[in-house]
Amino acid sequence: MNTAQARAFDPSESALVGIYEISKLLASPNRLEKTLAGVLALLSSFLDMRHGLIALLDAHGDPEVVVGSGWSEVNAKKFFEHLPERAVGQIVATKMPLVVENVAASPLFEGTDLSEWGPTDGRPFSLIGVPIKEADAVVGTLTVDRVYSDRSSVRFDRDVRFLTMIANLVGQTLRLHKLIARDRERLMQEKARLEKGDRPAHIEARFDGIKGIVGESPAVRAVVDKIRIVAKAKSTVLLRGESGTGKELFAAAIHNLSPRQSKPFVKLNCAALPESVLESELFGHERGAFTGAAALRKGRFELADGGTLFLDEIGDITPAFQAKLLRVLQEGEFERVGGTRTMKVDVRFVCATNRNLEEAVQKGEFRADLYYRISVVPIFLPPLRERKGDLAPLANEFLRRFNNEQNVNLTLSESAMEVLNECSFPGNIRELENCVYRTATLARGDAIADRDFSCRNDGCLSSVLWNGSRESTIGGLHAPSFTPLPIVSKPQPPAPPPRPAAPVRPPVEEAAPVSAAAPAACPGAENCTVIESDHRSDRDKLIEAMEQAGWVKAKAARLLGLTPRQIGYALQKYDIPVKKF
Repeated sequence: MNTAQARAFDPSESALVGIYEISKLLASPNRLEKTLAGVLALLSSFLDMRHGLIALLDAHGDPEVVVGSGWSEVNAKKFFEHLPERAVGQIVATKMPLVVENVAASPLFEGTDLSEWGPTDGRPFSLIGVPIKEADAVVGTLTVDRVYSDRSSVRFDRDVRFLTMIANLVGQTLRLHKLIARDRERLMQEKARLEKGDRPAHIEARFDGIKGIVGESPAVRAVVDKIRIVAKAKSTVLLRGESGTGKELFAAAIHNLSPRQSKPFVKLNCAALPESVLESELFGHERGAFTGAAALRKGRFELADGGTLFLDEIGDITPAFQAKLLRVLQEGEFERVGGTRTMKVDVRFVCATNRNLEEAVQKGEFRADLYYRISVVPIFLPPLRERKGDLAPLANEFLRRFNNEQNVNLTLSESAMEVLNECSFPGNIRELENCVYRTATLARGDAIADRDFSCRNDGCLSSVLWNGSRESTIGGLHAPSFTPLPIVSKPQPPAPPPRPAAPVRPPVEEAAPVSAAAPAACPGAENCTVIESDHRSDRDKLIEAMEQAGWVKAKAARLLGLTPRQIGYALQKYDIPVKKF
């Protein structure tokens, strides 16, 4: 419909047609800026106007989106900035329309440079502004200007009513856009969670009402009890433990048990991104901040506002980025990349690392002040070797998931559980899951037996991955082992350095009992060797230990500091028949 046709209508009929056409446009699934520009284009067909502007304001009252009729986005924002703050402020503050019949004679526009508004052939011009509301809050303004004429104020009254109805439609559209964006974000997070849940590093069962945690061992129960307490507070939590112990799972439990459970739980792996990308991911960026920044993007801090932000592998960030992160942790303030406006968020931080941060502080690799900020409430997650009682329920849970995925009905036999119990699983729960899935995939019957495991067929991954890290001597045999992350139970905060040059003293910690040699992994028979300095042969020492133990493998293993499986391998290797009494 062109302008001539619109003006040929009766005024009331023209307004109805205008509302109808604009409502159709607002209902179309276009980008918001494009939709608002279309609204202004239609308004020019039904109103006598020179320029039109729709400005959407953020929570601070600053223009966030500005669209103009016949203007580019940059020029529209520039034109909006030429509107006196008093005029726009009156619309926002009073939540009422504003009519200025002669802009040049209005006190609201006193001192305003009107040359940017374009030529008017010496005639003054008028301005009409109406608020755009979402519920009872003003979220924007709709303004039009026209050349002033001697027509009666009836025309103004009619146009104000018409513009108010259009502004109400725009406000409802904005509300729907926000609801759709919120639902889309929630669905994307849920989709990502489900996709990750296809093969999680940690299981999704329930422990005392907490989703994903399985086990009844005292070590796990102690952690859960502490989480229930700290979840109620806002203090920053630092989850510490070896890789594969379930740090992300426990972070989610802290969020779900907190008063923020209805707000977003946002996650970021700090070690997965370079510093330049990490800054944009956390703080967001303005449009044009760098090559490829085609639109404004909110960072993880903004997305987590009111909720919880989980920063995994925080010990791996660079010293330069540590300084940037410290300010957000202290003040809750930051600027988007390429932006100048300081933004404030209310976020509860949960961090995680498998590094020894005290050692990193001493070496100057990690800032001491940032250490104090993130380690307000440290929680140490036990490795799987300290949760022996949980191994069976964990293995059965992983097998249940495998059965559901593959539509099979496998079970774990007693011999299979003996194999699992003999292994210390240096890779923790992640390694146990891998072992169960691999063995279940290659199982030759309905019940998984000991012969189905890779370690029974010279293919033990633990032996390959962990054997070379460190060797310890126990009872004359070299036992392959690994160096676990020190797990402490009662850490004290590090003492501050007496002067800047002095090294930071690590916290006094009560270490969990660790034997002279860490538990062995799952080595093959070829890994059992004897110290060269011992004059006795491997075979002699093995026979001597077996004789002392009454030919009981478990007792001989304790005498030599090995596992029963290692003893079994060694007996096979040296072809020593087991005596039976």
